[in-house]
Amino acid sequence: MNRFAGKVALVTGAAGGIGRACAVQLAGEGAALCCVDYNAEALNDTMAALGDGNLQKLALTCDVRDEAQVADTVKQCVDHFGRLDALVNMAGTLRFDMAVDLEVKDWSNVIAINLTGTMLMCKHALPHLESSSGSIVNAASTAAHAGIPYGIAYAASKGGVLAMTRSIAMEYAKRGVRANTVSPGHIATGMTNDITFPEEADIDFLFQRTESILPPADPKGVASMVALLASEEAFHITGQDVLIDGGTLG
Repeated sequence: MNRFAGKVALVTGAAGGIGRACAVQLAGEGAALCCVDYNAEALNDTMAALGDGNLQKLALTCDVRDEAQVADTVKQCVDHFGRLDALVNMAGTLRFDMAVDLEVKDWSNVIAINLTGTMLMCKHALPHLESSSGSIVNAASTAAHAGIPYGIAYAASKGGVLAMTRSIAMEYAKRGVRANTVSPGHIATGMTNDITFPEEADIDFLFQRTESILPPADPKGVASMVALLASEEAFHITGQDVLIDGGTLG
């Protein structure tokens, strides 16, 4: 399958987890890749995972909370490749807190990375995507659809991504840009494996709320859907969200 031959994709959160899986998937389908993350060392590992061959690839470090960095990152990508066809926003952070203990600085950081960072990337990529009739795929979450104990900051950020993406989809539908989201459930990644829980948390209850019928998915299970939504095969799909949760929300 070569759905992205001659296309350029920018993937945030590309240093690991779902973001890296998306980069590998898109590269395997012929895309030129701009891989973006704040973790330069892990980003180098992604570039190595992409291999050499004839693949065009560019690694850029960026803090998505900083608009100046985001604007410069998008500019460097377009200057390097000459165009932008797909924006895949997978940069994110996850934390759990008791609602009464959540500090504003921690709330603000989650919102800044997951929601504001996604918005900033969309803002600066949209003029280029309009030129190429491109597409956006943003990372929402099952937490955007159903309550998740101890995850109010994360759930709020992902609910915001869901609503924001639908708004972009409507605004740009007649301008040739599609925008969709994927909502993963429990996916085995470094981010989910390294979680710290509040001492008072009822972990059994939390797992009951997030348990899937199918086994927890590999990030590849998300990446394959991201590639479909970003591709021209999904030419008539915009403003939609795809649950990738193994039946968690039924």
